[in-house]
Amino acid sequence: MPVTNIDGVDLYYHVRGKGIPIVFIHPPLLTSMNFIYQVNELSNHFKVIVFDIRGHGNSSFSEKRLTYPLISQDIKRLLDHLKIDQVFICGYSTGGSIALDFLLTYPNRSLGGILIGALSEVMDKSLRNKINLGVRLADWRALKVLALSVSSTNSNTRHLFRDLYSNAIKGKIENIKQYYQYSLQYNCTARLDQIKLPVLLLYGEKDRAFHRYAQLLQKKLPVNEYILIGDITHQLPTKAAGSVNNFIKKFISIHGAKNEEN
Repeated sequence: MPVTNIDGVDLYYHVRGKGIPIVFIHPPLLTSMNFIYQVNELSNHFKVIVFDIRGHGNSSFSEKRLTYPLISQDIKRLLDHLKIDQVFICGYSTGGSIALDFLLTYPNRSLGGILIGALSEVMDKSLRNKINLGVRLADWRALKVLALSVSSTNSNTRHLFRDLYSNAIKGKIENIKQYYQYSLQYNCTARLDQIKLPVLLLYGEKDRAFHRYAQLLQKKLPVNEYILIGDITHQLPTKAAGSVNNFIKKFISIHGAKNEEN
């Protein structure tokens, strides 16, 4: 199992494929396993890099409190370890907020962004309540309850459910709680116009609660492409993997080629 040690934390990662590199970032509790369909398909075209955030899955506990800047720094140091200069950075849900933070903090290490059901800040009461429920369940040490709910929601087969769940329950509840908590306070909306790189926005047509976040990003990001994927809600990486992968391939074939020309 490949790991790199960062400040005493063993960070699990997996690299597959060759070519233009893409890093994927998962939400709280979930792990790199959530991108199994992206790893299997996109690695035929690109170098796909997935990792487990500190205190999640196969990565070890973090004494440092989880924040998005810390996770962005971990990604940068993982790229240093892999001797990779620049990547497309892809985040799902609150993982997309980290992708935005990385684009803002390390633009020289970025080729562009891919945001899947992402947000620049938590704006609505319903989502805030869902995240607060995650915090409360973490306080109650109810890791298995959380893992059961999140893994079930994001799986489309029994086999995937087992894999998501078995990896989720390896997580360290205090770090998972910190990830949930930080997502409530993070806000980079006022800085979105600083991101000059191309960004692909992918959202489910039925994920109406997140359309306000998509429209905000579309309005504020200087260079973006906004796509609604039909007949799906929020769980795009697993439940609309074919469409997600095709849109990513098209986006990188255009913008990756431009970077190679430059």
